Amino acid sequence: MALSQRLEFRQSQSLVMTPQLMQAIKLLQLSNLDLTTFVEEELERNPLLERANEEGGGEAPAEAGKFSDHDGDDSGNQGDADGFGGSGEAFEPGQEEWMSKDLGTRAEIEQTLDTGLDNVFSEEPAEAAARNAQDAAPTTYTEWGGGASGDEDYNLEAFVAAEMTLSDHLAEQLSVAFTGAAQRMIGQYLIDLVDEAGYLPSDLGGAAERLGATQQDVEDVLAVLQKFDPPGVCARSLSECLAIQLRELDRYDPAMQALVEHLDLLAKRDIVSLRKLCGVDDEDIADMIGEIRRLNPKPGMKFGSARLQAMVPDVYVRPGPDGGWHVELNSDTLPRVLVNQTYYSELSKKIGKDGDKSYFTDALQNATWLVRALDQRARTILKVATEIVRQQDGFFTHGVAHLRPLNLKAVADAIQMHESTVSRVTANKYMATNRGTFELKYFFTASIASADGGEAHSAEAVRHHIKQLIDSELPAAILSDDTIVERLRASGIDIARRTVAKYREAMRIPSSVQRRRDKQSALGNVLSTAMPDRSRNTEPA
Repeated sequence: MALSQRLEFRQSQSLVMTPQLMQAIKLLQLSNLDLTTFVEEELERNPLLERANEEGGGEAPAEAGKFSDHDGDDSGNQGDADGFGGSGEAFEPGQEEWMSKDLGTRAEIEQTLDTGLDNVFSEEPAEAAARNAQDAAPTTYTEWGGGASGDEDYNLEAFVAAEMTLSDHLAEQLSVAFTGAAQRMIGQYLIDLVDEAGYLPSDLGGAAERLGATQQDVEDVLAVLQKFDPPGVCARSLSECLAIQLRELDRYDPAMQALVEHLDLLAKRDIVSLRKLCGVDDEDIADMIGEIRRLNPKPGMKFGSARLQAMVPDVYVRPGPDGGWHVELNSDTLPRVLVNQTYYSELSKKIGKDGDKSYFTDALQNATWLVRALDQRARTILKVATEIVRQQDGFFTHGVAHLRPLNLKAVADAIQMHESTVSRVTANKYMATNRGTFELKYFFTASIASADGGEAHSAEAVRHHIKQLIDSELPAAILSDDTIVERLRASGIDIARRTVAKYREAMRIPSSVQRRRDKQSALGNVLSTAMPDRSRNTEPA
């Protein structure tokens, strides 16, 4: 077999994931908060990027107009051109004329003032001047340390005190309750274990070993912590939390103790068993349950916890004048950045080193890419949202019951994009509609076949139908899962019983047995309160 050399031409296609392409894909799935953070980091890193409201050196002429070093005519013209001629922060015309006026020689000034200049402008030592400036009272908001004195920069939140947390509140009481260092150490360790609801872990067996103390020492400190404010804090279970509050109210008698120890029966509305365990009649058990309901099962929630960030929609959907729907992006969530070409042109004329030139060339490319990527991201979100609104027109017009089955492929084929792109666009994005604010992924639901062979039903619409059936049931005719299946099939929805149970549990709707107990108990309470009123209002014939 002979070896030879030859030239061949081959044509092939390959997808190369450049860093810019990978970053553009990442931008698609970022939420508006994450995107804002990313853009802020790029603004700090790239000197050629700037916010859109800082374009053209808009603030530089204003500063020059306020603090111009030119003569009176030039400064006055500059102030008029920039709109600061009548501003309270700029020099007034009278002041400018006085400063530009020739006051004459020293003798003429002394004759005008009728005294010597030494008496008017005394030359004090530097130390005395500094001391007088230090002793002088602050006259502006800035001197008090509050920031800029302008109305635009005035931040009222700077005066708001820090929110008291549950841990801080308990630590303050700990310093008063104990004097010994060992007890304070145990108490602080237990306080650090308290969650935001005010509960301790159920098992504290390892606390004594970690702290090098006895189990009795930990129990003694815990007994004191459970007397702290708010009542019920540092409990290890719901029963213990309610018992602490009842002891505080001096209502923890044997009957109430039996009720607190059997809260599972109370959750099941098994009033008959509770009445037997407590040894009371119907009226007493009703009063005891009312006292339990007035207690706070989560005493720590009244204190500050982690702040919740308000959900900001990315897309607005409003009814159009022609009966359709108008889809628009929320401009407040779109970062506005520009490439400062002027700054780059000035730098390119002065930079001499090759390393500096390559740095600013890369900075220009990255800035240009980021602006284009942000624009492409906004266009893609708008395109996907518009197609979702078109596909789910029945939902926006009539409600959840008319939500259609929809998947990523249907939207991707309609807008000629890949399914992965649609998946990234719909992640962490929200749409504000006339029926509330929903995540874009909410409109993608599974399909449930129709019983009569017609159009398939959306899983979300079926869940809504199940909830409507349960909400409208009567206390004497509670619907079981089998009955719900029969009624759904009568409505044209072919669904299995286990699917109904799964949807019901996902909506946190109890079983038919539990619902029957709840509604009969509620009906009994209504009748018990209505009977005395009717007996008082009934007059003898």
